[in-house]
Amino acid sequence: MKLLLDINVLLDVLLRREPWDESAAHLLTRIERGEASGFVAGHTLTTIHYIVSRARDRQSAAAAISDLLRFLDVVPVEKVDFSQALVLPIDDFEDAVQGAAALKIGADYVVTRDEAGFRALSIPSVNPGEILSLL
Repeated sequence: MKLLLDINVLLDVLLRREPWDESAAHLLTRIERGEASGFVAGHTLTTIHYIVSRARDRQSAAAAISDLLRFLDVVPVEKVDFSQALVLPIDDFEDAVQGAAALKIGADYVVTRDEAGFRALSIPSVNPGEILSLL
């Protein structure tokens, strides 16, 4: 099963944002064990580094990225993907870029806490708890 992970799911774990961090952490563990294939859009990593650096420090941000790269595949986001995002029927441009990345890899699901933001996408969006029940 191919899962495109939205940034909010990853930040929930990295910043220990309750009450969402527990199910997101369980999902990452299951992906790390090989029970599903986890993907992250390339631009997400730069944003994660920035946010974790601001919330903690640069070393924590670098460690977080390094850890994620051990078991998540990165979807390169290119000019064509940004162009596709502009025409997707998704209001938030960052969500649209996530959607374009999910379409690019043929994801089975977008895993997010913002399921409403992805309703117009042809790929179903689910929260971490829901995807855990499907694995």
